[in-house]
Amino acid sequence: MSSGWEVRMSNSKRLPYFFNAETKESRWEAPPGLTEQDIKALPGAPILDRPQADNPSTGQIKASHLLVKHRGSRRPSSWKESNITRTKEEAIAILEQYQREIHAASNKAEKFGQLAREHSDCSSHSADGDLGFFGRNQMQKPFEDAAFALQVKEISAIVSTDSGVHLIMRTA
Repeated sequence: MSSGWEVRMSNSKRLPYFFNAETKESRWEAPPGLTEQDIKALPGAPILDRPQADNPSTGQIKASHLLVKHRGSRRPSSWKESNITRTKEEAIAILEQYQREIHAASNKAEKFGQLAREHSDCSSHSADGDLGFFGRNQMQKPFEDAAFALQVKEISAIVSTDSGVHLIMRTA
């Protein structure tokens, strides 16, 4: 006999929830009357075994970044340059200069946002590099690993991904 319950992933909170396809009821907690064995047998139950991100309430963090693309980037163009020809080494040197400017600033977060707004090769430049909230498996692995390793207000070392080279600042 089917209970009608299944496990789904919330698109907004990126957390698993229980949904009853027959009654259309949804709930965060396991439905009453289901044993642990019943829950493990539900359609979608493997979602419950996925590790949640560092923030237990949402499974997400928030970060901003400053991206400098190079000719080896997967899409070597941006809002400010249609054909990026700099080498990866040149891109790293540019980011190193931005690092020095950020570290010399009295308000590092403000300086980071200013540099991202003026120089980042990502469309997020218009929001001071703000990428919003994201969870595990939503960003390229090197970026994700670096962002999740940061404390809030901490800025990463230079991170290289298929998109280019980044400085990342965790904001929440």
